[in-house]
Amino acid sequence: MEPPAAACGLLSVAGTEVRAGRREPCVLSLGRRSGRYGIVIRSQEKENSDPDYIPINSRFKCIQEAEETLLIDIATNSCKVRIQGDETAERLFEIPDEERCLGFLSEVQSIQEAHLKASLPEPKDSASWHQVEKSLPGLSQASSSGALEFEDDFNTLSLEENRNMQNHQTGSRREPPPPPVPQNRQFHREREGTSREQPKVTNTMRKMFLPSTQSGQREGLIKHVLAKKEKAYVNLHNFRFFVGTWNVNGQSPDSSLEPWLVCDTEPPDFYCIGFQELDLSTEAFFYFDSVKEQEWMAAVEKSLHPQAKYKKVQVVRLVGMMLLIFAKKDQLSNIREIMTESVGTGIMGKMGNKGGVAVRFVFHNTTFCIVNSHLAAHVEDFERRNQDYKDICARMSFITPDDTLPQLNIMKHDVVIWLGDLNYRLCLPDASEVKSLISKNELQKLLMYDQLNIQRTHKKAFADFTEGEIKFIPTYKYDSKTDRWDSSGKCRVPAWCDRILWRGSNINQLRYGSHMDLKTSDHKPVSALFRIGVKVVDEQKYRKLFEDIVRLMDRMENDFLPSLELSRREFEFENVKFRQLQKQKFQITNNGQVTCHFSFIPKLNDTHYCKPWLRAEPCEGYLEPDESTDISLDVYVSKDSVTLLNSGEDKIEDILVLHLHRGKDYFLTISGTYLPSCFGTSLEALCRMRRPIREVPVTKLIDLGEDSFLEKEKSVLQMGPPDSEEPSGMSLAVPKEIWLLVDHLFKHACHQEDLFQTPGMQEELEQIIDCLDTSIPEKIPGSNHSVAEALLIFLEALPEPVICYELYQRCLDWSHNSRLCRQVIFQLPRCHRSVFRYLMSFLRELLKYSEDNNVSVAMIAALFSSLLLRPPPNLMAKQTQQDRQRATNFLYSFLLAGDEE
Repeated sequence: MEPPAAACGLLSVAGTEVRAGRREPCVLSLGRRSGRYGIVIRSQEKENSDPDYIPINSRFKCIQEAEETLLIDIATNSCKVRIQGDETAERLFEIPDEERCLGFLSEVQSIQEAHLKASLPEPKDSASWHQVEKSLPGLSQASSSGALEFEDDFNTLSLEENRNMQNHQTGSRREPPPPPVPQNRQFHREREGTSREQPKVTNTMRKMFLPSTQSGQREGLIKHVLAKKEKAYVNLHNFRFFVGTWNVNGQSPDSSLEPWLVCDTEPPDFYCIGFQELDLSTEAFFYFDSVKEQEWMAAVEKSLHPQAKYKKVQVVRLVGMMLLIFAKKDQLSNIREIMTESVGTGIMGKMGNKGGVAVRFVFHNTTFCIVNSHLAAHVEDFERRNQDYKDICARMSFITPDDTLPQLNIMKHDVVIWLGDLNYRLCLPDASEVKSLISKNELQKLLMYDQLNIQRTHKKAFADFTEGEIKFIPTYKYDSKTDRWDSSGKCRVPAWCDRILWRGSNINQLRYGSHMDLKTSDHKPVSALFRIGVKVVDEQKYRKLFEDIVRLMDRMENDFLPSLELSRREFEFENVKFRQLQKQKFQITNNGQVTCHFSFIPKLNDTHYCKPWLRAEPCEGYLEPDESTDISLDVYVSKDSVTLLNSGEDKIEDILVLHLHRGKDYFLTISGTYLPSCFGTSLEALCRMRRPIREVPVTKLIDLGEDSFLEKEKSVLQMGPPDSEEPSGMSLAVPKEIWLLVDHLFKHACHQEDLFQTPGMQEELEQIIDCLDTSIPEKIPGSNHSVAEALLIFLEALPEPVICYELYQRCLDWSHNSRLCRQVIFQLPRCHRSVFRYLMSFLRELLKYSEDNNVSVAMIAALFSSLLLRPPPNLMAKQTQQDRQRATNFLYSFLLAGDEE
């Protein structure tokens, strides 16, 4: 079918193209070349240059940004259009004349429809428009609405819209949903990947689906309003919660736990029991299974209150930290939405000897989060403990298996109970003085020097938590099996390491104490008993309120459309660096007259609403009329995004689409500058750089990346021993950055206690990374622990690990034979082989001082195998415990015997 005459070069529109925040005047027109129709783009700034031509074919896309033309900002009387061709990136245009823009889009649509009709597949094709149309209720009626968003390359429908389609409402009368749990919907996890095999859906079709998605969005709004009015249909009922914590120092249970767990006459409704240092073996440090888990779980089950019957609700363990939740059997039916999570704060997150585990659940209509943590040790390291606390809060989020609920962090719960060996000590160095004050029962005087109290007062950690009055003597440190204070050579100063804190309302602590009768460990167990007011739903009141809200919403939705006001729409992040967070905030205000639901949605062809280095917080939520909220845009370059930014394949540029349900889309422009880092750059490229990476021009970095790839490919094919190869005079044997880090550790850290087991400080890590990126320092800043972690971060961020991906499986297969292991090393590219041998030499030297640094072969092999011998990305999720053990075994022979032939 021939398109309308207007399409033959007669229609054009003037506007501007938006590129990286700049606007360039241009003219868009319809033209025809070699019998094919397309869009011709002429720049008015470059009059002598050839115009761009984008053919209208099966891969052509043209999308108007507003979901409905009625919702385009009337004040500006303009519209925005995104255009993408089969060989051109997406381009954004702003057309000031709305009427002419709509006419232009109509003509473009007519041309594409004619093209589609001419190339339409047979009706039997499973992806044909006819079959898709017939399978969707109400689609044919919607198709007459004159949709302005269209393309032929089908887009996968977003998760939210799929879900809403399934919730399609067939009638106005329905049963109310379960009572909503009030929570700030601060976190929402987009589904990161959708199957490439799924049938695609066009943007035109997406618009046509909007009528059938209303019920799902409407349900969310109803739940939001119900949660706001929760007090109208809930009553408070009191329940008793026993909370206990014990650092068991790697011991097995040797006596009944009843003196700890049955110290109250009345049985509690819940038990929340946390252990630390459950297992101190090297294998446990790397998240392996532990027999101690079953031993202590059985001991607890035998010692619960005899006057009630209990059932285990959930258990979660990370290395030595374990959290057990038990409830009375008759309360199990009132518990739902149980989730667990763990965060390791040990070095690199690879070693979970420190960190936290948590269980969250809903009991009746109250949300609970129970956290058990073991924070950094040593008297002087209170800042590390503060950092551990902040890391757990930032990284601990609970995700439902089906993604139907937003992510929940610790603080988004009605009741939070935090227990564990928090390891805060007394700021008094003299153990004798402390013991004297304890003997005189002058505990309040001692508590003035308690680090946790001081840090809470200064709001450095646990600022929003409450702790009951401490009337018991310090619970650390004792000689095991006794009540004697530590008599070892270290003679630890007594301290209240083991604590229980809480936050929330309707919580009363009835008791807080220690249990001196239990002498298994060098710590004493601690417990607290709480009476907590739990919100129980009155079903009759709830049903009446639900019906009232539905009726009110029916009236409001017929009369008003939602609207938002944004304080900013353009954001620039300058000098973005690897692992250094930047934040910018803006405010959105509901300036309409109905409750609105906002969310960031993926752009065309994307599966996520933003690039991996960017996050909006919150990324979705609800606002009442005249209500405002701040949204934080966070830019953070991790190991997953640093390589593309280093090479120039990605830039600090993105456009966020803030979608308003039943309203318009708002577009936020993100731009910025990125400073390249040696972290995340290939070994080949770094060996060719004699200057710091920041002194190398960007164009040179790109060339180095391409040359390095070719060099590695060529080197992998060479199977001979290294002695036969003449290294290039232009290349370093190992990257200077690795040499600087290892040389520093060799000179200063061989005797460092707990090396590669204690995490570095974030500020020091930032200084070290900056130092390596900008200079060749004589001395690296920061503590030995920070330098050690910087080396591990460097190895983890390498785009290709030291032992190349293509040799991964061979290493596992040959891990049982040391001679074959050496053959694999001979097959590595030259710089990879040099780095591997250099690291092995250093680690063998380090092991000579294991009595001082507490470094063992097993620990080093397990830690470094996870960095040097990583599975290819497509096998990462399939890596088994046996694979990890074989990778560890591969390194054993090099650490024990060297790599000589």
